[in-house]
Amino acid sequence: MRFSIITLFPELFAPFLATSMVGRAAKGGAIVVHTVDLRAFGLGKHRSVDDTPYGGGSGMVLRVEPIVAALEHADAIAEVAGPAHRVLLTPQGTPFHQSAARGLSSRAHVAMICGRYEGFDERVRGFVHEEISLGDFVMTGGEVAAMAIIEATSRLLPNVLGNESSTVEESFAGGDGRLLEYPQYTRPVAFRGHAVPEVLQQGNHAHIARWRRDEAVARTRTRRPDLAAVPARPTEPAPPDEVAPPGDVES
Repeated sequence: MRFSIITLFPELFAPFLATSMVGRAAKGGAIVVHTVDLRAFGLGKHRSVDDTPYGGGSGMVLRVEPIVAALEHADAIAEVAGPAHRVLLTPQGTPFHQSAARGLSSRAHVAMICGRYEGFDERVRGFVHEEISLGDFVMTGGEVAAMAIIEATSRLLPNVLGNESSTVEESFAGGDGRLLEYPQYTRPVAFRGHAVPEVLQQGNHAHIARWRRDEAVARTRTRRPDLAAVPARPTEPAPPDEVAPPGDVES
């Protein structure tokens, strides 16, 4: 998968693309991230990319010509990836959710435009396919948003994560895409009066599955009541009890 990032600060992406899961994905070829320096498409000898707003007002507005030229350049050098699905990163966009990450992960080429200053010339919107926001807040630029989208999308690609089931049993994933993830525990069994729930220690897979489902529903209703109505637990018969071999237990 190819990402083209239109930005005035391409140097911000170097450490991000060399670190952790994203770094491994880039090194292994699962993703290709190409930063396009918007300044290279600026106008005049000073490579100007912004100007004062018509009608007056504070700050500067990014011009339409450099942005469109940068997008067209990203398409021209994309080779087999083809023309990009163009994304404008803006507080006015659609809030970014896991379903959006999954949708982007199915595309061969995604271009993201990172804004600066007071925003974009409105005509930029006529050259993109969608607008995305990280949430109801404003940042100085879109670079952090682009990094968040790259990470959320890349981890959904085949062979990027060591354990593919990690993308299924987590918040906003799987068949219960509106649920938060259930609580997780590891050793020790007890720590300063806080113990691992007994059901998780018994190795009964059916009981564990039911407990996790109940906990996910309860946690979602408590912490994220803004999510859509949480689906009730399926009413079909529970699977036969399967008991795993007992493991060693530390206390």
